[in-house]
Amino acid sequence: MRELLEYFGYRLAAALFGLLPEPLMRRVGKALGSIAYSRADRRKRMAIRHMTRALGSEHDIEQATREAFAAYGRYWAEVFWVRPRRVPAMLARIVVEGLDRVKQAQATGRGMIFVLPHIGNWEVAGSVARALGLELIAVAEDLPNPRLARWFAAVRKSFGIDVVFADGSRRVMAVLADGLRRGAAVALVTDRNVREGGLAVRFFGEETELPAGAAVLAARSEVPVFPVAAFFADGPGHHVVIESPVEIPSQGVNRVAVGTQRIAAALEGLIRRDPAQWHIVQPNWPSDRAVS
Repeated sequence: MRELLEYFGYRLAAALFGLLPEPLMRRVGKALGSIAYSRADRRKRMAIRHMTRALGSEHDIEQATREAFAAYGRYWAEVFWVRPRRVPAMLARIVVEGLDRVKQAQATGRGMIFVLPHIGNWEVAGSVARALGLELIAVAEDLPNPRLARWFAAVRKSFGIDVVFADGSRRVMAVLADGLRRGAAVALVTDRNVREGGLAVRFFGEETELPAGAAVLAARSEVPVFPVAAFFADGPGHHVVIESPVEIPSQGVNRVAVGTQRIAAALEGLIRRDPAQWHIVQPNWPSDRAVS
């Protein structure tokens, strides 16, 4: 019964947000995020810790964290609001920096990997890929509620994303590797490790673990790894940044570890472009768990 109520709660939110015009949807989403900031004590503490890492203590950390919660609210508002008929209008308001890098890789017929942080609305990258005629496969956290999982998969399909759920099986890597062989793009949100098997990296000056999947796939498939972020514009629209590929060593026993560290450094650079849009509110470093 709880799973059913959770599912209908999300569907109700989607129905209500779907009735709103786009400008009001953004404002309501940000307002709800700001309200969450004032009430989410534990998650606010975590977000403040992460923001201090990204910005340094000399900045107004609380203001940046408040903005991050507002951005997170806008993200959920867009997820609830999006419909297939609205995607073309969203695409028309996306500014893409570095698009030629993807086009050059696409022209070779090879697949490619996008590594993303939890910045802005990372699912908007799916609309850009679809406009280029790219098949885009993304890995999503497996949810215990199957109805909700199917609904999220359908929402991401609206953005042009085919979802593979991370269930811990070898099948996931096999599906991704097969997609790369046929020229697809694989999108991996990589700034937080949600499963066992991550690799130790230095991330914002402190050791933690991040997923190794992108480096493993790149080492096996020899495809480029593009750091990507989809920032919110101040008003409507998004600013998608595609940076130069991360160099993943093709040889050496430590090539996956070296590649994962380089990906971590690239994600740091993207986050530092606008840390106030970075919305990780869970423990992300070992030291976080002592205060969570």
